[in-house]
Amino acid sequence: MELTSYLKGNNVLDFINIGNVPVEKAAALAPMAGVADSAFRRICKRFGAALTVSEMVSAKSILYGDKKSLGLMEFNSSERPFAIQLFGGDPEVMANAAQEAMRFSPDIIDLNMGCPVPKVALNGCGSALMKDAKLAGRIMKAVANAVDIPVTAKFRKGWDDSRVNAVEFAKELEQNGAAALIIHARTRAQMYAPPADLDIIRQVKEAVSVPVIGNGDVTSAEGALEMYNATGCDLVMIGRGALGNPWIFAQVEHYLETGRLLPPPALGERMSLMREHITLLCGLCGEKSGMLQARKHAAWYMRGIKGAARFRQACGGLNSLAKLDGLIEDVMRENAADAAP
Repeated sequence: MELTSYLKGNNVLDFINIGNVPVEKAAALAPMAGVADSAFRRICKRFGAALTVSEMVSAKSILYGDKKSLGLMEFNSSERPFAIQLFGGDPEVMANAAQEAMRFSPDIIDLNMGCPVPKVALNGCGSALMKDAKLAGRIMKAVANAVDIPVTAKFRKGWDDSRVNAVEFAKELEQNGAAALIIHARTRAQMYAPPADLDIIRQVKEAVSVPVIGNGDVTSAEGALEMYNATGCDLVMIGRGALGNPWIFAQVEHYLETGRLLPPPALGERMSLMREHITLLCGLCGEKSGMLQARKHAAWYMRGIKGAARFRQACGGLNSLAKLDGLIEDVMRENAADAAP
């Protein structure tokens, strides 16, 4: 099937409203540090991502004027509706950072209350806020009062199995001005395994009146429908399932509209998209830096093809677009029987 068949058409699904921002009810792209940069967001948006979110940005770094942090908030208008995600543990700092973020004209401010990595969580930020719902509520209230656009929060099931408090946490955020809530259905202790607990998403949805967005383990169109049906959530968010697989958003949309599955694109179309993605990345940050960042994306695009292990290893040495073109030629040659549309 031609890749163009995956591009967003004229069919429109239902919309949800996050404050005054309409968002199509298909699937959103999750914020992923070091991955969901503007190049990747633009590619996913082309295939129907209903909402895109920046990589998480340190509130303190914004106020210090850190150039890298400020760069993380830049985006292209094609990525709208777009949210800037902030992390921090101090209400005043978060509110001031949100006001600074408004210079970039996002549609939504999202608060990271779920990041599990030690350098974030062990500094009182991200998922550490799951241990102090009142503080999280104060942060939400401060930010919601500081900006005139909707404010959302992304959080987890709880800190660990002995402290599963997503429902109470969600209520606290709603009471303090959250326009929508995004829940990753695992505890901080679970990181990204075992399977996501869909029931906790359902419980949060039943406990609040603002839109609830479910996140965790959606890697297929069928998985998106399962999350919708099992939880009653207002929107599904896809993270790792989109890596090397940005057409998943078109597959989800098509499946929800028709009940039929779109097959994956032919290998040649996949390689063309990878080339386009990495070219865009290099255009944004220069070829040297872009190719370093592109290595992981290229490896993800190789999944499931003949010779994938060897080609993924070759991706680790990519340092120029010319070298990428050589790799694509090798892939196409070895997979010639599978390359035709």
